[in-house]
Amino acid sequence: MNDDERVSRGMTVRREVLGDEHVDRAVAATTDVTADFQDLITRYAWGEIWSRPGLARRDRSIAVISSLIALHHWEELEMHLRAALTNGLSRDEIIEVILQSAVYAGVPAANRAFAIANELF
Repeated sequence: MNDDERVSRGMTVRREVLGDEHVDRAVAATTDVTADFQDLITRYAWGEIWSRPGLARRDRSIAVISSLIALHHWEELEMHLRAALTNGLSRDEIIEVILQSAVYAGVPAANRAFAIANELF
């Protein structure tokens, strides 16, 4: 697969998971400073990793939510909670993922994640 195909596949998956509105905003906000970064995440995160057959998208969402909570990446969490719903996780399953993270990522991290989820739900 060449780079153009990777970018095209990545953009398709990115839109399917995050929604056209989010992706359109990200594309519109791209500058000469961020263009290479947008290309990188489209090509590799979405075109390579999210496109792999080894895990279903709902499972990838569980991994992403857990990682974001553990690493305190709150600025990305709501977006990926929405994506998890799109990818087939139920509200109750997302709550379970956050609860599970309390044990491994810490209660304060789970507390913040619950606050973000509560605003979304």
